[in-house]
Amino acid sequence: MATTWDLLEGAALTLARSAGIKDRLADAYRNHLAQIDVEDLPEPLRPLLRSCQSALTREPPLRGEDAVRATVRKMSTEEAEQLACTVMRLFAAVARENTRAERDAGVESLRPKILKAVPQVISLYAADGSRTPNRA
Repeated sequence: MATTWDLLEGAALTLARSAGIKDRLADAYRNHLAQIDVEDLPEPLRPLLRSCQSALTREPPLRGEDAVRATVRKMSTEEAEQLACTVMRLFAAVARENTRAERDAGVESLRPKILKAVPQVISLYAADGSRTPNRA
């Protein structure tokens, strides 16, 4: 079973794909956002998720489509982009909240380990900057 974090991450990754913004938004909702229980979010973030969910299901569907497809079809590209930004803000807010909660609980986060690893890799290449690798 996917956690709220996993579902928001999935929505963010869906929005980062290369396809039309409306298609990405519909996919993000159907495959991820629709499965999130609003009560699983911290209280201050619940209205943001509710607004995303209602913004993506507000139009009545025509025959052969669902409310999400009907809503996205009637949405302007600018509206779709703004809604995608709202989803990304929600994902970022949950990420910040998780980091805060881990810090307060004394749990060591993976983020510092990842960030520490990157400069080490870069410094190895920087030290060898005067030499070019052998190419076969």
